[in-house]
Amino acid sequence: MISQTINNIEIEKYINQIRGDFPILQTQVYGKPLIYFDNGATSQKPIQVIDRITKYYAEENANIHRGVYYLSQLSSDNYEQSRKFITQYLNAKSEKEIIFTRGATEGINLIASSFGKKFLKEGDEVLITYMEHHANIVPWQVVCEQYGAKLKAVPIQKDGTLDLEIFENYITEKTKIVSTVYVSNGIGTINPIKELIDISHKHHIPILVDACQAAPHFKINVQELDCDFLVFSGHKTYAPTGIGILYGKESFLEDLPPYQTGGDMIKFVSIDKTEYNELPHKFEAGTPHISGAIGLAEALKYFDSLNYDLIQMHEHQLNDKLKFELSNIDGLTILGSSLNTIPLSSFAIEGCHPLDIGTMIDFEGVAIRTGNHCTQPLIHALGYQSTCRASLSYYNTLEEIDEFILALKKVIQKLR
Repeated sequence: MISQTINNIEIEKYINQIRGDFPILQTQVYGKPLIYFDNGATSQKPIQVIDRITKYYAEENANIHRGVYYLSQLSSDNYEQSRKFITQYLNAKSEKEIIFTRGATEGINLIASSFGKKFLKEGDEVLITYMEHHANIVPWQVVCEQYGAKLKAVPIQKDGTLDLEIFENYITEKTKIVSTVYVSNGIGTINPIKELIDISHKHHIPILVDACQAAPHFKINVQELDCDFLVFSGHKTYAPTGIGILYGKESFLEDLPPYQTGGDMIKFVSIDKTEYNELPHKFEAGTPHISGAIGLAEALKYFDSLNYDLIQMHEHQLNDKLKFELSNIDGLTILGSSLNTIPLSSFAIEGCHPLDIGTMIDFEGVAIRTGNHCTQPLIHALGYQSTCRASLSYYNTLEEIDEFILALKKVIQKLR
């Protein structure tokens, strides 16, 4: 008991120290301290990332890979050093396996388009789940329509989890690729991603992992997972908007045709023929989001510098308290009952429309998400059209949950 008390004091002190790195957390909303519980949509940025982006534009700004002058060389080097760090951070085998994208959405569209062009034909199947974000549904719908393939979705269980046996039964000899989410942005379920990858590989099927909600909470080792492709967005990972990562095994990326064409993805161009550039540049057409890539590396360096054990203990406490407090509100239903989740809860309240709750609780200084969270098939499968969602990060506190619950009860009382 004494040891646990010491741990809690140590965690609280450490989290308060971290909160000092995030200027926006000092903001007041309608005269009340901001309680930011919409981290599933986008995360806040530490001052280290903000300062690094400012430094880039103030001292380093130039286009990359195209100039022999000092600033261009400096900018190019910093851009590629960012790729090098992210390669090491994800434990990829080679820098050729790290593609900078505008975000996870572009990464999934890239693989869907290029993989479809190379491998899909009429009658083939693409396998996803009912847990997917729209960005991991619509690109596959489009490519399946284009090549006459079929999109299949593994159903979820009542508790909001995937059954591994059902998942495997959905794989057939026609399945050409699996694309699935690591952590649900709709209900927070952490999928058994390693098992899903192993099952796919047992049937010699490549798999893409949507790690948007995993990357802000876990350290990811792509070689340990053995996924074929993995995507995540910078803006959910304490980095700028408009930047993301596509990891792909070199053998696959070498084999896939380019997604977009233009400058920098070419080695030689004539009117009659173009020779494409080597990896990773083959998939990075045009001037990239240079400051975004540098900012993303800085954000991941920041996350990598934190005491991961304390962060994990704190997030477990946040998750437990959030679910406990919500479950004790009359008429409130939390979607999904998995015990293995990130600190994120989607909930519905009898007699209260989510939009009304989200609007009114904002005046209490609390930011939550309302709607279907870009997961309509998931929310509908669980019997709802719209919900409220509270999604927390390591810089949130137990005291903020208490304030959130008081505000929520106040809003409910007004609406009923």
